[in-house]
This record gives sequence, C-alpha cells and structure tokens, in this order.
Amino acid sequence: MTLTVGSLFSGIGGIDLGLERAGMTVKWQSEIDPYACEVLKKHWPDIPNLGDIKTVDWSTVEPVDLIAGGYPCQPFSTAGKRQGENDLRHLWPYFRDAISAIRPRFALLENVRGHLTMGGTTVIGDLTQIGYDCEWQVVSAASVGAPHRRDRIIIVAYPQGECGDVVNDYSGSSMGPKTMQQSRNDSRPKNVADTYNAGNRTPQLETVKDWQKIEQRRQIFSFAEPGRFCGIPNWWEVEPNMGRMANGVPSRVDRLRGLGNAVVPQVAEYVGRLILQSLD
Repeated sequence: MTLTVGSLFSGIGGIDLGLERAGMTVKWQSEIDPYACEVLKKHWPDIPNLGDIKTVDWSTVEPVDLIAGGYPCQPFSTAGKRQGENDLRHLWPYFRDAISAIRPRFALLENVRGHLTMGGTTVIGDLTQIGYDCEWQVVSAASVGAPHRRDRIIIVAYPQGECGDVVNDYSGSSMGPKTMQQSRNDSRPKNVADTYNAGNRTPQLETVKDWQKIEQRRQIFSFAEPGRFCGIPNWWEVEPNMGRMANGVPSRVDRLRGLGNAVVPQVAEYVGRLILQSLD
C-alpha cells in the first residue's frame, strides 16, 4: 500500500526521503528557509512548496494520507532558554491546524527529547481535542546505525479508534526503539558520541549486534595511515599528497544548519515502515 505524504517544516527533506524509502509518495512540502528550499527544489523538482505554514489556506491544499514534520525545537530544547509557548518559534499550533483541516489517516511528529518535559503533554492534549489518538517513543540516530546519538521523540497520531500499536509494536525488530523507561535504565556506551554530556542517557540500541555494526563502521572510517582509509583508495587524490581537506566548502554554514535541523532519513524510514505494517 502506498500512502501520500504532506511535509511540514520540510527542511532539507530528511523525513521526506525516509518516508519515500519506506514506500510513500510526497505530494507537497512547506519550507521557508532559502537554502533548504533550494535543496528541496533540486531533489523534488515537481513537488509544490506551500511556503510559510502561517499563511497556508488548508481548504485549498490537496488531501494526503499522512502529514509529517518536525516543528521548531528551540522552544523546548534543553540547549536553549526553554521559553515554550512564549517563544516566537513556537509553531506547533499551525501544525495542529493543518492536521485538523486535512484530517489525514496519520500524523508523524518529530522533536527533541526535551519536548518530553516541556510542551509534549500540550501536543498530546491538542491531538486528543481534534479527535486523534497517539503513541510516542524516543528514537536515536544510533538505533538505526548512525555513530551518534541524536535522541528524538517521535509521535504518531491517528483518528481515535482507527488504529493502535504503531510505534509501540516493535517486538519483531532488532533495530526498533526501546521504551522510554528502558532507555533510562541503560548504561551509556563508550563508542557513540555523548552529545548531551550526560552519563544517564543512551541511544536506543537493541542488541549487542547493533553495537558491533557501529564499531565496524567506526573502524572502516578510521585512518590506517596518513591520506588513506583502511583498504579504501585515497578520497582526496586530486589534492597534494598531504593530510588535509580542501579549504572552503560552498554554503558551509547553510549546509551545517540544514543538517543540524534535519531528521536522519533512516529514522523516518523505520517509522514509515511501522505505519505501513500497521495497515496489513
């Protein structure tokens, strides 16, 4: 089964790419950042960009099966001032309005882990008020094979009484997210970057085998000798034979911001496959 997708706060398309890999079809996007819009235009040239979510008339927008997006995290992030609803970047109400107007079969929401302790319950309450049940899990980039943590809360919502056990039904997967309590009880591994600088938090990796996969990736991309990767030809052969990279990457700041705001596509792909599986 193919589900159609409407993408909000699309960024450089991390969620969009992941859902497409799961077998879904993106019908429209919404993004205002100039650099991110150029990335979307390059990779989805035929997909309309609705622009500023604050000005969209949802009565004129094509209905879709799933609305997905990661609304701004700055109001809730522990790395910021945590002003919540008082932050000008608090745009969840516009996301809620889109869901209420379109009435999709599913909504996929993404935000930082700090949303659990600020704003998250409001979102759940808002979804309930407009007739949606929801499930949520904390998923890390490490749980899908990336060598960094990037813990994110994933919320999947659907009309009340029409579904159930979407993101919570992961018993058959070795790469599924753990429950929040399980993630709190784990000890922090040594070979994944602790971007939170806290020893009581950990990526949601399921098995020792998953850690072995990450360790293998780490070994592959470690230097065996100056200028060469382990058994891999020199990636910088056009440069002089010395251990350095090219100086000056075009749009470097924009690229880093785009990556920093993006969702790891494999996370969206995994959740997308769970959603499709729930329909079988």
